[in-house]
Amino acid sequence: MTSSITVANEFINLADEKEKSLTLMQVLKLVYIAHGWMLALHERPLIKDRIEAWQYGPVIPLLYKKLRHFRSNPVKKIKVYKKEYLDSDEMAMIRMIYDLYGHLSALKLSSITHKAGSPWDLTYERGSFGIPISNDLIQSHYESLMDE
Repeated sequence: MTSSITVANEFINLADEKEKSLTLMQVLKLVYIAHGWMLALHERPLIKDRIEAWQYGPVIPLLYKKLRHFRSNPVKKIKVYKKEYLDSDEMAMIRMIYDLYGHLSALKLSSITHKAGSPWDLTYERGSFGIPISNDLIQSHYESLMDE
């Protein structure tokens, strides 16, 4: 389990390797989706940071604060002061998610995380802000996707 910033940097690296770029929304959604699949497939979290239900979907506030200045421009790597290492399962998960979802637009990724019955949908309350989305709920959702 690591920081969402470390995971985001890996997604940014993968995009750079393919001479592509990612927006803030894409990075947020890719990190969230990778976390969900890690919970479902390996029964452990990928990131240690809090995930909240905001009006426009699930958000990792720490990561959002670090990247929000990019707005809709391509996101660049985030400086870290303490290097964290990802194990082989974590790296494989990030690569798999990038291969499966990295080509999708921010709007498409957003629609995936906003589906009826998703953790965000079950947690978000109109007019509220910052309600935490539990790892148990995220894990249960992604496990149900495995059964489909």
